[in-house]
Amino acid sequence: MENQRIVLVQRPNGLPSARHFRAEQAAVNAVPAGGVLIKNHFLSIDPAMRGWICDLDNYLPPVAINSVMRSLAVGEVVSSDCEQYAPGDRVTGWFGWQHYAAVSAEAIIRKVLPEEGPLSLSLGVLGLNGITASLVLRLIGKPQTGETVLVSTAAGGVGSIVGQLAKQAGCRVVGLTGADDKVERCVSEFGYDVAINYKSATDLQQAIKTLCPDGVDVYLDSVGGPMADAAVACMNINGRIIQCGTASIASWDPIPEAPRRERYILTKRLLQQGFVVFDHMSLWPEVIAQLAAMVKSGELTVQEDRRSGLAAAPVALEDLYSGRNNGKTLIVL
Repeated sequence: MENQRIVLVQRPNGLPSARHFRAEQAAVNAVPAGGVLIKNHFLSIDPAMRGWICDLDNYLPPVAINSVMRSLAVGEVVSSDCEQYAPGDRVTGWFGWQHYAAVSAEAIIRKVLPEEGPLSLSLGVLGLNGITASLVLRLIGKPQTGETVLVSTAAGGVGSIVGQLAKQAGCRVVGLTGADDKVERCVSEFGYDVAINYKSATDLQQAIKTLCPDGVDVYLDSVGGPMADAAVACMNINGRIIQCGTASIASWDPIPEAPRRERYILTKRLLQQGFVVFDHMSLWPEVIAQLAAMVKSGELTVQEDRRSGLAAAPVALEDLYSGRNNGKTLIVL
Protein backbone atom coordinates (compact mmCIF):
# COMPACT_ATOMS: atom_id res chain seq x y z
CA MET A 1 0.00 0.00 0.00
CA GLU A 2 1.35 3.43 -0.99
CA ASN A 3 1.41 6.26 1.51
CA GLN A 4 1.56 9.99 0.80
CA ARG A 5 3.44 11.96 3.43
CA ILE A 6 5.23 15.25 4.04
CA VAL A 7 8.70 15.24 5.57
CA LEU A 8 10.89 17.95 7.07
CA VAL A 9 13.90 18.65 4.85
CA GLN A 10 15.38 21.81 6.37
CA ARG A 11 15.25 23.55 9.75
CA PRO A 12 14.05 27.14 9.46
CA ASN A 13 16.06 30.05 10.76
CA GLY A 14 12.93 31.89 11.82
CA LEU A 15 9.38 31.12 10.77
CA PRO A 16 8.76 27.92 8.80
CA SER A 17 7.53 28.00 5.20
CA ALA A 18 6.57 25.49 2.54
CA ARG A 19 10.18 25.24 1.29
CA HIS A 20 11.22 23.52 4.52
CA PHE A 21 9.11 20.46 3.64
CA ARG A 22 8.86 17.89 0.85
CA ALA A 23 5.95 15.74 -0.30
CA GLU A 24 6.77 12.14 -1.12
CA GLN A 25 5.28 8.71 -1.69
CA ALA A 26 6.48 5.60 0.06
CA ALA A 27 5.19 2.22 1.15
CA VAL A 28 3.17 2.23 4.34
CA ASN A 29 5.43 1.20 7.20
CA ALA A 30 4.94 -2.17 8.85
CA VAL A 31 2.75 -2.04 11.93
CA PRO A 32 4.96 -2.44 15.02
CA ALA A 33 4.28 -5.27 17.44
CA GLY A 34 1.33 -4.27 19.59
CA GLY A 35 0.62 -1.31 17.31
CA VAL A 36 -2.06 -0.15 14.90
CA LEU A 37 -2.49 1.13 11.36
CA ILE A 38 -4.52 4.33 11.15
CA LYS A 39 -6.05 6.10 8.18
CA ASN A 40 -5.96 9.82 8.96
CA HIS A 41 -9.03 11.97 8.28
CA PHE A 42 -7.95 15.33 9.72
CA LEU A 43 -4.52 16.77 10.51
CA SER A 44 -3.91 19.58 13.00
CA ILE A 45 -1.91 22.72 12.21
CA ASP A 46 -0.57 24.24 15.44
CA PRO A 47 1.63 27.22 16.38
CA ALA A 48 3.78 24.89 18.48
CA MET A 49 5.05 23.22 15.31
CA ARG A 50 7.72 25.88 14.89
CA GLY A 51 9.27 24.76 18.16
CA TRP A 52 9.02 21.11 17.18
CA ILE A 53 11.17 21.58 14.06
CA CYS A 54 13.84 23.84 15.57
CA ASP A 55 16.98 22.29 16.99
CA LEU A 56 16.73 24.20 20.26
CA ASP A 57 15.72 23.26 23.80
CA ASN A 58 12.02 22.47 23.94
CA TYR A 59 9.57 20.24 25.76
CA LEU A 60 9.72 17.69 22.89
CA PRO A 61 12.76 16.54 20.88
CA PRO A 62 13.05 18.12 17.42
CA VAL A 63 11.56 16.41 14.40
CA ALA A 64 14.37 14.60 12.58
CA ILE A 65 15.36 15.77 9.11
CA ASN A 66 13.78 13.61 6.36
CA SER A 67 11.17 12.24 8.75
CA VAL A 68 7.39 12.73 8.67
CA MET A 69 6.33 16.07 10.12
CA ARG A 70 5.04 15.65 13.65
CA SER A 71 1.35 16.41 13.94
CA LEU A 72 -1.67 15.53 15.95
CA ALA A 73 -4.28 13.88 13.77
CA VAL A 74 -7.54 12.01 14.04
CA GLY A 75 -8.54 8.99 12.02
CA GLU A 76 -9.82 5.44 11.94
CA VAL A 77 -8.09 2.22 12.93
CA VAL A 78 -7.63 0.07 9.80
CA SER A 79 -5.87 -2.88 11.42
CA SER A 80 -4.67 -3.58 14.92
CA ASP A 81 -2.23 -5.76 16.82
CA CYS A 82 -3.42 -4.21 20.10
CA GLU A 83 -6.38 -5.47 22.09
CA GLN A 84 -7.24 -1.91 23.21
CA TYR A 85 -8.09 -0.80 19.67
CA ALA A 86 -10.19 -2.50 17.02
CA PRO A 87 -10.70 -1.74 13.32
CA GLY A 88 -13.25 1.03 13.00
CA ASP A 89 -12.28 2.76 16.26
CA ARG A 90 -11.84 6.51 15.88
CA VAL A 91 -8.66 7.70 17.59
CA THR A 92 -6.53 10.82 17.92
CA GLY A 93 -2.82 11.00 18.55
CA TRP A 94 0.63 11.59 17.08
CA PHE A 95 0.10 10.32 13.55
CA GLY A 96 1.94 12.96 11.49
CA TRP A 97 1.44 14.65 8.13
CA GLN A 98 0.55 11.52 6.15
CA HIS A 99 -2.44 9.52 4.94
CA TYR A 100 -1.60 6.32 6.83
CA ALA A 101 0.23 5.99 10.14
CA ALA A 102 1.63 2.70 11.43
CA VAL A 103 2.25 3.52 15.08
CA SER A 104 2.72 2.00 18.50
CA ALA A 105 -0.22 2.13 20.87
CA GLU A 106 1.63 4.82 22.85
CA ALA A 107 1.18 7.25 19.94
CA ILE A 108 -2.59 7.19 20.50
CA ILE A 109 -3.85 9.75 22.97
CA ARG A 110 -7.45 8.57 23.21
CA LYS A 111 -10.49 7.12 21.48
CA VAL A 112 -12.90 9.67 20.06
CA LEU A 113 -16.44 8.83 21.05
CA PRO A 114 -19.36 9.31 18.63
CA GLU A 115 -21.33 11.31 21.18
CA GLU A 116 -18.61 14.00 21.20
CA GLY A 117 -19.82 15.26 17.84
CA PRO A 118 -17.96 15.77 14.54
CA LEU A 119 -14.58 14.06 14.34
CA SER A 120 -12.72 17.31 13.62
CA LEU A 121 -13.58 18.72 17.06
CA SER A 122 -11.07 16.34 18.65
CA LEU A 123 -8.26 18.45 17.16
CA GLY A 124 -9.76 21.83 18.13
CA VAL A 125 -12.18 22.63 20.91
CA LEU A 126 -11.88 19.04 22.24
CA GLY A 127 -8.14 18.92 21.56
CA LEU A 128 -5.11 21.06 22.35
CA ASN A 129 -6.91 24.35 21.70
CA GLY A 130 -9.91 23.86 23.93
CA ILE A 131 -7.99 22.06 26.66
CA THR A 132 -5.37 24.82 26.69
CA ALA A 133 -8.02 27.54 26.82
CA SER A 134 -9.81 25.91 29.73
CA LEU A 135 -6.74 25.04 31.77
CA VAL A 136 -4.83 28.32 31.37
CA LEU A 137 -7.78 30.15 32.87
CA ARG A 138 -8.36 27.55 35.56
CA LEU A 139 -4.76 26.99 36.66
CA ILE A 140 -3.03 30.32 36.05
CA GLY A 141 -5.43 33.08 35.03
CA LYS A 142 -8.05 32.37 37.72
CA PRO A 143 -10.32 35.18 36.48
CA GLN A 144 -12.78 36.65 38.93
CA THR A 145 -16.11 38.29 38.16
CA GLY A 146 -15.57 41.89 37.09
CA GLU A 147 -11.90 41.49 36.16
CA THR A 148 -10.49 42.35 32.73
CA VAL A 149 -8.99 39.59 30.58
CA LEU A 150 -6.84 40.58 27.58
CA VAL A 151 -6.22 37.92 24.92
CA SER A 152 -3.70 37.90 22.06
CA THR A 153 -4.50 35.97 18.84
CA ALA A 154 -8.06 36.48 19.98
CA ALA A 155 -9.74 34.93 16.94
CA GLY A 156 -7.44 31.90 16.78
CA GLY A 157 -7.98 28.33 17.89
CA VAL A 158 -7.17 29.02 21.56
CA GLY A 159 -8.12 32.70 21.79
CA SER A 160 -11.61 32.22 20.38
CA ILE A 161 -12.38 29.75 23.16
CA VAL A 162 -10.66 31.75 25.92
CA GLY A 163 -12.80 34.76 25.02
CA GLN A 164 -15.99 32.79 25.46
CA LEU A 165 -14.92 31.08 28.69
CA ALA A 166 -13.70 34.32 30.26
CA LYS A 167 -16.96 36.07 29.37
CA GLN A 168 -18.92 33.23 30.94
CA ALA A 169 -16.81 33.75 34.09
CA GLY A 170 -18.21 37.30 34.34
CA CYS A 171 -15.16 39.16 33.04
CA ARG A 172 -14.69 42.06 30.67
CA VAL A 173 -12.87 40.47 27.75
CA VAL A 174 -10.70 42.40 25.29
CA GLY A 175 -9.09 40.82 22.23
CA LEU A 176 -6.00 41.59 20.17
CA THR A 177 -6.15 40.43 16.56
CA GLY A 178 -4.72 41.37 13.19
CA ALA A 179 -7.64 42.16 10.87
CA ASP A 180 -10.85 44.17 10.95
CA ASP A 181 -13.00 41.17 10.05
CA LYS A 182 -11.46 39.26 12.96
CA VAL A 183 -12.23 42.18 15.28
CA GLU A 184 -15.88 41.91 14.25
CA ARG A 185 -15.88 38.14 14.68
CA CYS A 186 -14.38 38.39 18.17
CA VAL A 187 -17.30 40.54 19.29
CA SER A 188 -20.12 38.87 17.37
CA GLU A 189 -19.11 35.22 17.81
CA PHE A 190 -16.45 34.72 20.49
CA GLY A 191 -17.75 36.61 23.51
CA TYR A 192 -15.44 39.62 23.48
CA ASP A 193 -16.68 42.97 24.72
CA VAL A 194 -14.33 44.71 22.31
CA ALA A 195 -11.27 43.92 20.20
CA ILE A 196 -8.31 45.81 18.73
CA ASN A 197 -6.71 45.44 15.31
CA TYR A 198 -3.13 45.70 16.52
CA LYS A 199 -1.83 46.11 12.97
CA SER A 200 -3.72 49.37 12.47
CA ALA A 201 -3.27 50.74 16.01
CA THR A 202 -0.79 53.62 15.95
CA ASP A 203 -0.13 53.30 19.69
CA LEU A 204 -1.07 49.83 20.91
CA GLN A 205 -0.35 50.53 24.57
CA GLN A 206 -2.64 53.55 24.53
CA ALA A 207 -5.29 51.59 22.65
CA ILE A 208 -5.23 48.91 25.35
CA LYS A 209 -5.45 51.52 28.11
CA THR A 210 -8.40 53.17 26.41
CA LEU A 211 -10.36 49.92 26.11
CA CYS A 212 -9.25 48.62 29.52
CA PRO A 213 -9.89 51.72 31.67
CA ASP A 214 -9.65 49.64 34.87
CA GLY A 215 -6.40 47.96 33.77
CA VAL A 216 -5.71 44.35 32.82
CA ASP A 217 -5.92 41.54 35.37
CA VAL A 218 -5.19 38.53 33.14
CA TYR A 219 -3.20 38.54 29.90
CA LEU A 220 -3.04 35.48 27.67
CA ASP A 221 0.15 35.92 25.67
CA SER A 222 0.65 33.69 22.64
CA VAL A 223 2.72 36.28 20.79
CA GLY A 224 5.43 37.93 22.90
CA GLY A 225 7.45 40.82 21.47
CA PRO A 226 6.14 44.40 21.21
CA MET A 227 2.53 43.30 21.76
CA ALA A 228 3.44 41.80 25.12
CA ASP A 229 5.44 44.93 26.01
CA ALA A 230 2.32 47.04 25.45
CA ALA A 231 0.08 44.66 27.39
CA VAL A 232 2.35 44.24 30.43
CA ALA A 233 2.53 48.01 30.85
CA CYS A 234 -1.26 47.99 31.35
CA MET A 235 -1.39 45.25 34.00
CA ASN A 236 -2.97 45.75 37.41
CA ILE A 237 -1.40 44.88 40.75
CA ASN A 238 -1.41 41.09 41.19
CA GLY A 239 -2.05 40.59 37.48
CA ARG A 240 -1.45 37.20 35.89
CA ILE A 241 0.39 36.74 32.58
CA ILE A 242 -0.02 33.35 30.89
CA GLN A 243 2.75 32.54 28.40
CA CYS A 244 1.31 30.17 25.80
CA GLY A 245 3.52 31.04 22.86
CA THR A 246 5.97 33.47 21.27
CA ALA A 247 4.65 33.71 17.71
CA SER A 248 6.02 37.20 17.00
CA ILE A 249 9.63 36.24 17.69
CA ALA A 250 11.06 35.28 14.30
CA SER A 251 14.25 33.72 15.64
CA TRP A 252 15.34 32.44 19.05
CA ASP A 253 19.03 32.32 18.21
CA PRO A 254 20.09 34.78 19.38
CA ILE A 255 17.22 35.63 21.71
CA PRO A 256 16.02 39.12 20.73
CA GLU A 257 16.41 42.04 23.09
CA ALA A 258 13.27 43.76 24.37
CA PRO A 259 12.20 46.44 26.86
CA ARG A 260 12.86 45.31 30.40
CA ARG A 261 9.76 44.34 32.38
CA GLU A 262 11.32 43.77 35.79
CA ARG A 263 9.95 46.99 37.30
CA TYR A 264 6.42 46.13 36.22
CA ILE A 265 6.75 42.61 37.65
CA LEU A 266 8.13 43.97 40.93
CA THR A 267 5.97 47.01 41.54
CA LYS A 268 2.72 45.38 40.35
CA ARG A 269 3.53 41.99 41.90
CA LEU A 270 2.82 40.24 38.60
CA LEU A 271 2.75 36.50 38.07
CA GLN A 272 4.12 35.34 34.71
CA GLN A 273 3.96 31.62 34.07
CA GLY A 274 4.55 29.42 31.06
CA PHE A 275 1.98 26.82 30.11
CA VAL A 276 2.48 23.54 28.20
CA VAL A 277 -0.73 21.55 27.88
CA PHE A 278 1.08 18.18 27.90
CA ASP A 279 2.04 18.76 31.54
CA HIS A 280 -1.59 18.30 32.54
CA MET A 281 -2.79 15.22 30.64
CA SER A 282 -4.39 13.74 33.76
CA LEU A 283 -6.93 16.58 33.58
CA TRP A 284 -7.77 16.13 29.89
CA PRO A 285 -10.71 13.68 30.24
CA GLU A 286 -12.72 15.91 32.55
CA VAL A 287 -11.98 19.04 30.50
CA ILE A 288 -12.94 17.31 27.24
CA ALA A 289 -16.22 16.15 28.77
CA GLN A 290 -17.01 19.67 30.00
CA LEU A 291 -16.20 21.28 26.65
CA ALA A 292 -18.14 18.66 24.68
CA ALA A 293 -21.21 19.37 26.79
CA MET A 294 -20.80 23.12 26.21
CA VAL A 295 -20.52 22.67 22.44
CA LYS A 296 -23.58 20.44 22.37
CA SER A 297 -25.63 22.93 24.43
CA GLY A 298 -24.59 25.84 22.22
CA GLU A 299 -22.58 27.57 24.96
CA LEU A 300 -19.42 27.48 22.83
CA THR A 301 -19.08 28.68 19.25
CA VAL A 302 -16.53 26.76 17.19
CA GLN A 303 -14.84 27.99 14.02
CA GLU A 304 -12.67 25.83 11.78
CA ASP A 305 -10.38 26.89 8.95
CA ARG A 306 -10.35 23.80 6.74
CA ARG A 307 -7.78 23.23 4.00
CA SER A 308 -8.19 20.35 1.54
CA GLY A 309 -5.47 17.82 0.81
CA LEU A 310 -2.15 16.84 2.32
CA ALA A 311 -0.23 19.22 0.05
CA ALA A 312 -1.97 22.15 1.74
CA ALA A 313 -0.32 21.48 5.11
CA PRO A 314 2.96 23.44 4.70
CA VAL A 315 1.18 26.49 3.29
CA ALA A 316 -1.44 26.29 6.04
CA LEU A 317 1.36 26.39 8.63
CA GLU A 318 2.89 29.40 6.90
CA ASP A 319 -0.52 31.12 6.86
CA LEU A 320 -0.97 30.44 10.56
CA TYR A 321 2.09 32.51 11.48
CA SER A 322 1.09 35.35 9.17
CA GLY A 323 -2.43 35.51 10.57
CA ARG A 324 -4.13 34.30 7.37
CA ASN A 325 -6.25 31.76 9.25
CA ASN A 326 -9.69 31.94 10.81
CA GLY A 327 -10.14 29.78 13.89
CA LYS A 328 -8.70 26.28 14.18
CA THR A 329 -6.67 25.28 11.11
CA LEU A 330 -7.26 21.72 9.89
CA ILE A 331 -6.17 19.68 6.90
CA VAL A 332 -8.96 17.51 5.49
CA LEU A 333 -7.77 14.26 3.88
